[in-house]
Amino acid sequence: MVTSPAAQEVSGTAPNRGLFIAGLGIGQICSWGSLYYSFPIIAEAMAPELGYSKPALYGAATLGLLVAGLAAYPVGAAIDRGHGRQIMGGGALLAGLMLLVWTTVESLVPFYLALAGLGLAQAATLYEPAFAVIARRFGPADARRGITSVTLWGGFAGTVFIPAIQLMVDGIGWRGALAVLAGVNIAICASLYIALIRKSADHGHAAAAAAGAVPQPEADRNALRMALRSPVFWSLAVSFVGYAAIFSTLGYHFYPLLIERGLDIDHVILALSVMGPSQVAARVAVWALGPKASVRWIGALTVLAFPIALTALTLAPPDFLPIVLILILHAGANGIMTIIRGLVVPEMLSPHAYGAINGALSAPVMLSRAFAPVIAAALWWAEGSYDWVLIALILCSLLVAGGFWNATLLTRPRRSGA
Repeated sequence: MVTSPAAQEVSGTAPNRGLFIAGLGIGQICSWGSLYYSFPIIAEAMAPELGYSKPALYGAATLGLLVAGLAAYPVGAAIDRGHGRQIMGGGALLAGLMLLVWTTVESLVPFYLALAGLGLAQAATLYEPAFAVIARRFGPADARRGITSVTLWGGFAGTVFIPAIQLMVDGIGWRGALAVLAGVNIAICASLYIALIRKSADHGHAAAAAAGAVPQPEADRNALRMALRSPVFWSLAVSFVGYAAIFSTLGYHFYPLLIERGLDIDHVILALSVMGPSQVAARVAVWALGPKASVRWIGALTVLAFPIALTALTLAPPDFLPIVLILILHAGANGIMTIIRGLVVPEMLSPHAYGAINGALSAPVMLSRAFAPVIAAALWWAEGSYDWVLIALILCSLLVAGGFWNATLLTRPRRSGA
């Protein structure tokens, strides 16, 4: 019997599966590098020229992430309906346009508008929509390898873009650096997403085509409602909200925080560049565990690293080596949590309506991402240092661990009675 290309896509034996994952991974490197890791470096460079305070700068980042949070559910639901190509391709084009607008700002209003547009672009192009696209392509049950693989690629975003952006800022200024990043989104990200994401190759569509039937909706209409009624959903939400606060705060503040801790700029760039390979190494370890390893227990062990790393960072001397070791621990845990975020929906909640459920779970997470950096900036502004910021992050890390452990215990398989 001859197997159709559609059926090959479903079975995972199609020769272009690796090309799809590699292309999506390269797109994630460029999307994360240009839309996330760029902000603190650009912000530090533009502040002296335009005279903006740290709270004013990070208020724009908060607005962008707030927009991303509001867009998370509709983006996921649209991908469930087969619009991943339009969502991710259009999001990359929007990102390029908004970065070009950012190059022209001379006052706060256009700056805030540009960051709001970039927030919408983030909701359409970063990990959550990419995971939903992968789940739709291969089916939620077979998406684990694809999601893990894409995070391996994405882990290099900081390693590639942090030093590159710093070099561009030093060489052609922050406006020139933004123009280059706009070109990256238009020429690379948009092209990859539009070329690779095809509704005809998705799991549900391809399976139905192979059988000669009309494609059926892949998402159970009741799946989202049932997930929202589950205490597991809300326990995971608490954990991921705390994690998002840590991730977002450090993502935007690590650069100035490490400078305040006494490292020079060269050591800061080197230390931050080590985080990418550390994330990738941790993700490779998860990959090596294979598809049978429990996401629940991998996550339960991983969340313990956050309070340890943050407490160590608070107490560490201002020396390069101990700080780098702490960042390696933190980055490794962060790398694994990215995979956990992509896999908890089918394993711990529902195999149906991945995009919608993940979008609903992402909405409060994105709101946490939105407000955490500006709250941290306000704490810094009030105290003149990052000491209270670190204490707040330690408290968030306890929420991360407690929430995830509760979800793990709630989903523990029950032993049947004798």
